[in-house]
Amino acid sequence: MDKNNSFKEKMLKLIYPNRCPFCDKVIPNQEYACNKCKALLPQYSVTVYANGGYPCAAPLRYTGCFADAVKRFKFNHHTGYSPNLAVLTVGAVLERFSAEEIAALDCVACVPMHPVDQRKRRYNQAELLAKDCAALMELPYEALLEKHKRNQVQHTLARSERPQNVRGVYRCVNKEAVRGKRVLLIDDIITTGATLGECARMLKKAGCKSVSCAVVCTVGEAL
Repeated sequence: MDKNNSFKEKMLKLIYPNRCPFCDKVIPNQEYACNKCKALLPQYSVTVYANGGYPCAAPLRYTGCFADAVKRFKFNHHTGYSPNLAVLTVGAVLERFSAEEIAALDCVACVPMHPVDQRKRRYNQAELLAKDCAALMELPYEALLEKHKRNQVQHTLARSERPQNVRGVYRCVNKEAVRGKRVLLIDDIITTGATLGECARMLKKAGCKSVSCAVVCTVGEAL
């Protein structure tokens, strides 16, 4: 490793130390959570389904300190949580999908934000998570989708209104990059499955061979 890069990396770790995403305690660089919070993690991950029947692996339920971690990651600029949450997300993928399904994956993508909203937040948490998941799985990350229309925030709507709210707001940006590919689609949370389902639908419409999904937390019923 270049000495200058090594020095920069050490300085960044001093300024932005590795933190447990669930309690925000500083932890060793090689850890993804503190021992106390590890003891709270569910023994098994779960599978839920996005609209359209697309399977989605999730390591955590959206409750307690797990929900708090996602909120800080999503809204409070705790972007340093991403690599640690990716460890859990990839663990769920490895547990819930078959070895054959995982080996067949071509790339990792994410649920995009509208450019206006991303400029306001300054980052897309799903993109950060997807890139870290891709690195762990040794797969390329591909920006396959864009959100070209703004809509109402999903959690402000009734469950029955959510599918229509996301209809037509996403589109594939490069059909040639999608055609025939098997994609792992990443988001931070799944509630009704409307958003992931719509993104998966657009990928399939563009010629994607298969879409599987993964998130950090699920609000829905698990299998």
